[in-house]
Amino acid sequence: MEKTTPKLVILFSGKRKCGKDFLSEALLKKLGTDRAQIIRISEPIKRHWAESMGLDLAELLSDSAYKEHYRKQMIEWSENRRREDYGVFCRAACSTIDRDICIVSDVRRRTDIRFFLETFGPERLRTVRIETSQDVRVSRGWRFESGIDDVQSECDLDEYDRWDLRLLNDGVAGVDEMLQRLYSIVEGIGSPT
Repeated sequence: MEKTTPKLVILFSGKRKCGKDFLSEALLKKLGTDRAQIIRISEPIKRHWAESMGLDLAELLSDSAYKEHYRKQMIEWSENRRREDYGVFCRAACSTIDRDICIVSDVRRRTDIRFFLETFGPERLRTVRIETSQDVRVSRGWRFESGIDDVQSECDLDEYDRWDLRLLNDGVAGVDEMLQRLYSIVEGIGSPT
């Protein structure tokens, strides 16, 4: 497909192990890949890291210990690049958009939101914050790491309060219930396939 300007861009944010990728994938399945796609701001970072360090890109893109081993170094490198151009990785990720609905599964900074607002406008943007208790995150394999969990990439949106939707992904609400709430912010651009 050729590059298109999406009718809707849905930004997912949340702490590590909150379920951003899981819920992004579930929403994509509900919407259908003919209408929607997922992009990741972290993909251009990980691609550069894999190429320059001779690493396995697929493993860096996965939810694995391999990725966690390099996370702190990737954060430090990418923060330096963002100081030069705050939208560098958002712009690179957006170069692959070719569907009417674009799900961004890993928004982590106020400057990420700023980029998408400036690029697509507020009428095409929806923001979603996935929240999960620390105990649930621990049960999913999270453990606090200094230099990762206490830096801008994890904390910059903690006090942000202009979310279109907040979802508590703690195992109480079922996936179908959360998907229904997610789908409610997609209404107006057609029904799911």
